[in-house]
Amino acid sequence: MKNTSMSLLLALLSSASLGLTGGCIVESPEPAGYVSAEINVPSDPPPLLVETIPDSPGDGFFWVAGTWAWHGHWVWESGRWQRPPTPGAVWHPHRFENRNGTRVFIRGGWH
Repeated sequence: MKNTSMSLLLALLSSASLGLTGGCIVESPEPAGYVSAEINVPSDPPPLLVETIPDSPGDGFFWVAGTWAWHGHWVWESGRWQRPPTPGAVWHPHRFENRNGTRVFIRGGWH
């Protein structure tokens, strides 16, 4: 089969499968909120800010503490209550390491 015929066949099959799954939500293999990235940064983050933890909105919520994150510059990400994206998921906070003089920001997330 020629490449154009194969491409057309694959496009038709994809369209047909979309009709069968219309309205369905397909989850990615990684749970929502899962992030893993290491970024070299020019400076240590500022000191942590003090936050007051509000009452939990209900059972099954986990407090994710506020912290500094690197977004081209240091940005404070306020603490928040979250439900783990999947049963058994564990929150790993952002962290910062000094590797032989190189500062590294390691993004946290649910694992």
